[in-house]
Parts: sequence; structure tokens; C-alpha cells
Amino acid sequence: MNAVTKTYTRGAHEVHALRGVTVGLPRGGFTAVMGPSGSGKSTFLHCAAGLDTPTSGTVHLGEAELSRMDETRLTELRREKAGFVFQAFNLIPSLSVADNITLPLRLAGGRADRAWLEEVVRRVGLDDRVAHRPSQLSGGQQQRVAIARALVTRPEVVFADEPTGALDTTTAGEVLALLRQVVDATGQTVVMVTHDPVAAAYADEVLFLAGGVIVDTVRSATADTIARRMSALGRSTAAV
Repeated sequence: MNAVTKTYTRGAHEVHALRGVTVGLPRGGFTAVMGPSGSGKSTFLHCAAGLDTPTSGTVHLGEAELSRMDETRLTELRREKAGFVFQAFNLIPSLSVADNITLPLRLAGGRADRAWLEEVVRRVGLDDRVAHRPSQLSGGQQQRVAIARALVTRPEVVFADEPTGALDTTTAGEVLALLRQVVDATGQTVVMVTHDPVAAAYADEVLFLAGGVIVDTVRSATADTIARRMSALGRSTAAV
């Protein structure tokens, strides 16, 4: 992202969600994005993933510049190069685990590489659940299906927006450990928005946003260190 701004018009007012953000997200790394409510976290993720178009500035996903593409090409590129995991699992109730995982490939007119599908299913620990429906799975298992769905297309980047927000503490830890494993074992790139310092501590690097600007960065930090940074950020934001 280079000098990215994003401005929304709400009635007679303009909201500056991002203000000239420049940052590189390292290939093969795990980056967490944190900040107070309204800091621009979700807008940051949406612009980085090509889900939203910046008002100005440029965004590259690999070698592709997203900011110059029309919606048709953006849709194609997202299918090819990006995987998405959200707080809501967004699974199709009538489909099996296997069919939910391979849905992006079928929507794109492709077919699953059987060996890779089996590898992805094994990595997320769903070997004995592929014929089940979402209603037969726990919340953690459903999120594992969503992660597998994000991985099956071999994307350059997996974007995760509060992926553990709907999970209990134990299950959230399992899902975060899985995302960490994805980075370490496959060299995958993960970018995650979270409000939780414990979740952010799984990342290699944490970016802190406030007022649409990156105001701090920490690497290999503990949950306590991240929580203190967030607390200080909240106090400074409240004082402005």
C-alpha cells in the first residue's frame, strides 16, 4: 500500500477512514492489524484485499496493482490470489464440508486438485468430517472449514477479519494456532484484523491504526506488551 487514502461521504460530512497509509506486508509473514473502534482497521483490510477501492494511492497484491482494475478484473484477481476468513463462517448449510471448501473453485469454473484438497483437509484437522454438514460441526470446526476454503485456491494472501470473534477462548486458540501453522509450514501470508491482544500475539508483526494512520508497530510481541500499547493508544486517542 502506498499513500492510500479512503474517504466516505455520509450526508453532509466526509469520513477519512485512511489517511495516506504506506506499508508493505511481508510475503510469508503473519501481520495483525489493531486499533480502537473507528480507527480504519476494516477499511485497511478491505483496501489491501481489493474489496474496496482507495480514494487515492496505490495497492499491490503481489505484482498486480489493484487500484487501476475494474470490478470484473478485481473479482477474478481475488479468486486467484486472495483467501478470506471472516468472523461469520459464511458456510452453505446444505453443502458438505468438502463442497463448502471447494466452492470458490467451482464458482470460478475450476476443479479441486484432489491431492491438495486432501492436504488442506488434513492440515485443518477435518479428515473425518468431510461428509458432514455445517450444522453437525462445532464453531471451531466451522471456522476450520472456512480456513480450508480460503487455502484451497492456493492464494498469495489470506485475509482474516476478526476470525476468532465468535469463538470461545479455547477454540479461538486452536484456530489461531492453525493460522500460525499455515504461515510456518507453507510460507503462506496472513493478514488479520483483530481487537484481541492474545490473538495478535500469534503474529510476527502488529500494526496499530488510529485515525486512519499507522501510529505504531511491534514485532514478536507478547499479549501483555500488545495490550499495553493498545491501552496507551486508547488514552492518547481519547485525549485528542
